[in-house]
Amino acid sequence: MNNLRKALVTGLGTGYLPLAPGSWASAAVVAIYLAVAWASGGRDICVNGTLVLLALAAGVACVALGPFAEQHFGKKDPGRNTADEWSGQALALLLMPMDGNWNHRLMVAGVCFFLFRLFDSVKCFPIRRLEKLPLGWGVLLDDLAAALYANAASQLLLRLWLLRHC
Repeated sequence: MNNLRKALVTGLGTGYLPLAPGSWASAAVVAIYLAVAWASGGRDICVNGTLVLLALAAGVACVALGPFAEQHFGKKDPGRNTADEWSGQALALLLMPMDGNWNHRLMVAGVCFFLFRLFDSVKCFPIRRLEKLPLGWGVLLDDLAAALYANAASQLLLRLWLLRHC
């Protein structure tokens, strides 16, 4: 049972990857996004449905297993706990504009990845305050707030770019 809990809180092991586990976790979500887009022929219902399920599942794991992660790794919001990045990156990619062009899908993935990692690192208002919430809530909600900022900024940038190039 501990192995299953560790797998869930570490984002299927991305939390054990070197240097920047949060970035590896975000990259894993981007890879899933691209794989589902490719496998479904770019059907937005499949892509967005997968992102919603991924965000919910990772969010539930983050909150439910927050106390376990803190105890197991010996600190609040341990870097190895990447379930929050999985949930946040999925939210950052949700409902992005698409025109069926695979190059645009790759651009969307890159923009959303970059902006989510940026907002998760910079911690604009009120993200820093959210980190203080107890248990797994603070761990999750700061990433979801960063994801909302990233999603809004990505929507704006990508829609402006699509207007100019289509």
